[in-house]
Amino acid sequence: MASEEQLNGVKGSKVLMVGAGGIGCELLKTLVLSGFQDIHIIDMDTIEVSNLNRQFLFRQFHVGQSKAKVARDAVLKFRPHIKITPYHANVKDPDFNVDFFKQFNVVLNGLDNLDARRHVNRLCLAADVPLVESGTTGFLGQVTVHVKGKTECYECQPKPAPKSYPVCTITSTPSKFVHCIVWAKDLLFAKLFGDKNQENDLNVRSSDAAGSSEPAEDVFERKTDEKIEQYGRRIFDHVFGYNIEVALSNEETWKNRNRPKPIYSRDVLSDELIQPNGDVEKGTTDDLASLSAMTSIGLKNPQEIWSLKENSKVFLEALKLFFVKREKDIGNLSFDKDDQLAVELVTAAANIRAASFGIPLHSLFEAKGIAGNIVHAVATTNAVIAGLIVIEAIKVLQRDASNYRMTYCLEHPSRKMLLMPVEPFEPNKSCYVCSETPLSLEINTHRSKLRDFVEKIVKAKLGMNFPLIMHGSALLYEVGDDLDEDMVANYAANLEKVLSELPSPVKNGTILTVEDLQQELVCNINIKHREEFDEEKEPDGMLLSGWTQATQPENENAKSVGNGESASDASHVVAVELEENNEIVEVPAEIPAAKKRKSSDLLEDPRSSITRIPETNYNKKVEELDEDDEDLVMLDDDEVLEIGKRIKSQ
Repeated sequence: MASEEQLNGVKGSKVLMVGAGGIGCELLKTLVLSGFQDIHIIDMDTIEVSNLNRQFLFRQFHVGQSKAKVARDAVLKFRPHIKITPYHANVKDPDFNVDFFKQFNVVLNGLDNLDARRHVNRLCLAADVPLVESGTTGFLGQVTVHVKGKTECYECQPKPAPKSYPVCTITSTPSKFVHCIVWAKDLLFAKLFGDKNQENDLNVRSSDAAGSSEPAEDVFERKTDEKIEQYGRRIFDHVFGYNIEVALSNEETWKNRNRPKPIYSRDVLSDELIQPNGDVEKGTTDDLASLSAMTSIGLKNPQEIWSLKENSKVFLEALKLFFVKREKDIGNLSFDKDDQLAVELVTAAANIRAASFGIPLHSLFEAKGIAGNIVHAVATTNAVIAGLIVIEAIKVLQRDASNYRMTYCLEHPSRKMLLMPVEPFEPNKSCYVCSETPLSLEINTHRSKLRDFVEKIVKAKLGMNFPLIMHGSALLYEVGDDLDEDMVANYAANLEKVLSELPSPVKNGTILTVEDLQQELVCNINIKHREEFDEEKEPDGMLLSGWTQATQPENENAKSVGNGESASDASHVVAVELEENNEIVEVPAEIPAAKKRKSSDLLEDPRSSITRIPETNYNKKVEELDEDDEDLVMLDDDEVLEIGKRIKSQ
């Protein structure tokens, strides 16, 4: 039973909650029922139909409205006297700066992406406000506590980079269904319906122009007065037929690979026309979300695997529906997993390409999971994790540091426990965020531009939003609304210069200082010139290092357990990654909750050899992984993580 002092501490606290989705709905409910009376909520999302199966504060009539505002209104119905302040905004907006964070006693995260998590972590460090982080996927989840100077920060352990694929693999030699999905989603869909001026690795030359010296017209451009059926078949024949023949012309490529088979529409559909169920030309376009190619041609079950003929029909029908019903959107579309028609077209295109390369076909349900990085959420897990967040928040408010716990929710019992509490790690002394450890960057200073450094390192790797880059006292780059036109033009010019030709040249041995004023984060980067990079292993043409976790001795007796197998009868490590990209935290079952895990203990803990879920549907039998197979599986809509298990020798 809570004491009077504890209850007063809870009632008098001011809490910031970031995220009002799967975890957020449960968390807000638990907070108000636990006595918290001053809660602020930030969430930039609006409610979608797919949220309603687990985000219980929302109803059908709320679809399209702000999550933060609707959550507030729903809770006030049963706790009308508390204060809840909603913000329908991005937590990275300038208004939510360090001074804003300083007004809170604790920050509680229920986010769905790495970028926002890192941003909140840095603001909490700068404001010296404790952070309680969380995430779930299926039956797995975790809650971690981050207090400046006492525990590791969210970024003390490096996050694995999202899986990327070489362009040549995607365009020429796919070997997995995920390669076909990436091709269909990021190349074909983008070329058909996205910005026509964007660079694209699809071959856009037609077979008629292949041998001509005349400039070739873009085959994806629909000709004047060309019927949509003719256009669809022309696109089909080009991408699934002619482009495959072009690829086959390079004999060297197929010496040790299975040769693909070109597929033309006449071979699959003969001269028959697709007969839709109803007249596509008629009817209103008000409910664009209900457009469905599979329904139009009479297919009903999204979990059935379509034949090659059915995939071809779906592809042509989806293409037709886009041009007939959504022509105004063409040129501005990007793939959205909640866009039924887009998912159908991508599924059909990926399956046709898979058939060409001898890759097993997948159902619409499976393909959507791969294309949208989906693992379906479990509402009960969200509720358990929300309760654990509140427990840790109360400890933080009481400054009960000795009882802080990182708690992991497991799918299978380990040591007869489904909830595994472990004392937090101490700060990682090599962390560039909370320990300000310098980083090292290998880069070709004679070829790489400042723009490459800003986009690929400062923003993508370091997560800075408003960077300032200095070489000694020379300011090379800065962003901000208060810059005059001459400064903006000067920095824009610098972006297009190679590093060695900047006004203050960057070369081997240069130390660059990178700062984000909003996050109040400063990082020093030692530049090392390097001539060549491996295009397959180092596609960015640069290598950032120096930000590492403690190394561990190899365990020759260790072995991995695939997802779906129970490891409850052995000592093991559960790795949980939070977000599209991103955190792996491992919990050795053999360490009792009462044992303090200090920095020195990290040398004893296995933090490698993670077995990951491949790109199959989560409830299918897991395929055997290649040595370097690191395909990422993410949560539907709210939280994302990666799961792995490793057996330790007993």
